[in-house]
Amino acid sequence: MSRTRVLIGILGLDQHEVGAVAVARMLRDAGMEVIYLGCFQTPETLVRGCVQEDVDVLGISCHSWEYLHFLPALMEGLRAQAPEVAVVAGGSVLTADDARNLAGLGVAATFDAGATPDTIIATIQALGARRAGRLANLLA
Repeated sequence: MSRTRVLIGILGLDQHEVGAVAVARMLRDAGMEVIYLGCFQTPETLVRGCVQEDVDVLGISCHSWEYLHFLPALMEGLRAQAPEVAVVAGGSVLTADDARNLAGLGVAATFDAGATPDTIIATIQALGARRAGRLANLLA
């Protein structure tokens, strides 16, 4: 069984990357393969990264509200080029209303500032396993 592959990035001009780096390390330490693109990403660069790296999960770090502006274009690009990639969003500014709106866009999971490491790891592992199962069924 292959390891879950996760790409992590930060949309727009948001420079708050401490949380993204911490989550990247946490996922790596849990046995996942993590590709960290860092700050100042666009929907197009994240979609391209997902395709090039053949990831299971895309993690978006949210510590300013810019992600609300960029996520519709990101989700549209993923649907067109990498529909099997699950998107998760996490950060200090995520509200319950934002989480509901993001779910409506197709975001698979959201993590607010109180999310525990165990919850984040388990959710991302489950999303990666779900993609692996779907791909295996396509090949069978």
